[in-house]
Amino acid sequence: MSKQNTIVEAIQQLIEAILKALGHGSTKKRTWHQHVVPYQEGWAVRREGNKRITSKHRKQSTAIRKAKTLAKRYNADVIIHRASGGIRERMSYKDD
Repeated sequence: MSKQNTIVEAIQQLIEAILKALGHGSTKKRTWHQHVVPYQEGWAVRREGNKRITSKHRKQSTAIRKAKTLAKRYNADVIIHRASGGIRERMSYKDD
C-alpha cells in the first residue's frame, strides 16, 4: 500500500470519528411515528423525536385523526397518550 493511500485512509477515519462524535455518523434513521400528547388545554400531534409540535387541537379525537393521516402518508405508527402521559394505544400504518 502506498504512503498516499495510508494518509487518505487516516483522514477518512478521522472524519468519520469526528462525525460520529457529533452525532452525524449515526446509522439510526429518524422515524415518522406520530404521538398524540396532552398539550396546554388540549391535545397535540408531535413527530417522534421532535420537540416542536406538528399541530394543536382542542379534542383528542381531532388530534388522532390528524396523526392517522400523517402516519398513513409516511407508513408510520400512531401512539396515543393518556392525559396523564402514559401510552393508551398504538396503531401501525406500515405497508409491510
